[in-house]
Amino acid sequence: MSTKLNELLGPQIHTLGIRGRRAKILAGNIANADTPRYLARDVDFEAAVRSAVGRSTMSGTDARHMSGNGLTNASPAYRIPTQPAVDGNTVDVHAEKGRFTENAIAYQIDLNFASSRIRKLIHAFRGD
Repeated sequence: MSTKLNELLGPQIHTLGIRGRRAKILAGNIANADTPRYLARDVDFEAAVRSAVGRSTMSGTDARHMSGNGLTNASPAYRIPTQPAVDGNTVDVHAEKGRFTENAIAYQIDLNFASSRIRKLIHAFRGD
């Protein structure tokens, strides 16, 4: 039954879990912005979605994109820093806040789509 429900609700169900995991990782990066030798982490969202949904239609368009190697089920990977601090910390607070905000907006969009589909299913079951 859950497979049929996943088909009805679409990929938003998969992406909600991945975006939730990514939000925790990005929040951890922001919280550790002043921790010496802390290495910023992130999730390769496209690879995690491919793994969860079982498709391989997404591909990288730039050599600087993170590879999907070993990133299944939203496993975090260390991000390559653009400008690491002298103490070895690789968190860029402004960039992390931007990524966190972008992820939060996308999470809300996916949640709205899933909620809309659930409401439509309820109306269909009721015969409204």
